[in-house]
Amino acid sequence: MGNRLSKIYTRTGDQGTTGLGHGERVTKNSQRIEVIGDVDELNSAVGMVLVHDLRDPIRNCLNEVQHKLFDLGGELSMPGTGAIHPEDINVLESGLDDLNAGLPPLREFILPGGGPAAASCHLARAICRRAERHMVALACQEDINPPSLAYLNRLSDLLFVICRILARDEGGLEVLWRHDRERQRREKSEGQR
Repeated sequence: MGNRLSKIYTRTGDQGTTGLGHGERVTKNSQRIEVIGDVDELNSAVGMVLVHDLRDPIRNCLNEVQHKLFDLGGELSMPGTGAIHPEDINVLESGLDDLNAGLPPLREFILPGGGPAAASCHLARAICRRAERHMVALACQEDINPPSLAYLNRLSDLLFVICRILARDEGGLEVLWRHDRERQRREKSEGQR
């Protein structure tokens, strides 16, 4: 592969533009660059999850996700290319099914937290949702590779399931969201004591 990054700074972006993979220059606040930045941030957040003590199946799954996110970033920087394929979504769904099988069913939303690794994964999940929203906005302006949007959607689901597993592995609790009516009832009940 050679020395692809032999010089880190080029000064070509000093005026607020950046180059896409095929040479076109775009502003750094373009919707495409926004999505590329989100995917990069998501990959970094997944890396933050990986610094924790994880089960091998989860570690291996997240390592593969990081590679696919790098592929997705490359795809986004080269409009018209497709690095994410339907098979990649199938892999996520298979992992999701396997990991979710051992979890109790949910009857309520979960507040982010549960332990350091679980909280890190919740943050990655939220960043993934933002990347997905920004990709939808990009798809309203330009053609995108449809499996890429589906990949981010499924990835956020996978990260949610991993959050639940990590909370259990860390001995943390899943704090269920209380509806306002229930919270008000409890506060009123506590005030009458």
